[in-house]
Amino acid sequence: MRNYKLSQHFLRSPRLALILIGHSNLKKRDLVIEIGAGSGVITSALSKRVNKVIAIEPDHKTAAKLKENLEKHNITNVEVVEQDFRDFVLPTEPYKVFSNPPFHLSSVILHQLIESTNPPEAIYLILQKQFALKLLNNTRHYTSQLGFQLTHNYDTKIRLPLKPTDFTPPPGVPCVFFEAKLHNLPEHSQRAIIDS
Repeated sequence: MRNYKLSQHFLRSPRLALILIGHSNLKKRDLVIEIGAGSGVITSALSKRVNKVIAIEPDHKTAAKLKENLEKHNITNVEVVEQDFRDFVLPTEPYKVFSNPPFHLSSVILHQLIESTNPPEAIYLILQKQFALKLLNNTRHYTSQLGFQLTHNYDTKIRLPLKPTDFTPPPGVPCVFFEAKLHNLPEHSQRAIIDS
């Protein structure tokens, strides 16, 4: 099994997870994919705010712990998928993404999401600040090729800075909470048709 944990720093606090969700456009009716769910700090917070969570966790022991935690708290609207996200087939229905993915997979994950036949309506990721800045289409920072590809269909912004102490283990680089929302997304999403 591929090792996801090489560059993953898990949120310490369910309270912080709820604060970050409060800075998103997630709604009670939403289907949300979480990539690299770990033992479920973000998963349990998401379960309180959205209709259904698909929690993707490739590590067998961690996925077992996640399932145990969900059962202990009687959380029934989470589907745990024990699989590498790079092998995951994205939904055909509207969905959003809210994740704290392994840093070394951030670029791969974004490519997979925005190049799919059914890209997400919104993407919320915890990212290294330096990588996130390159995803913004502005004159203050260099925009990467992925950033230009992303901003063709998405409005991007950094929502919040995060502290090293927010994570276990603490990352050695600054991190941020990043948002990408489809241009002109209808408020009651019968999702917008977008150009690929």
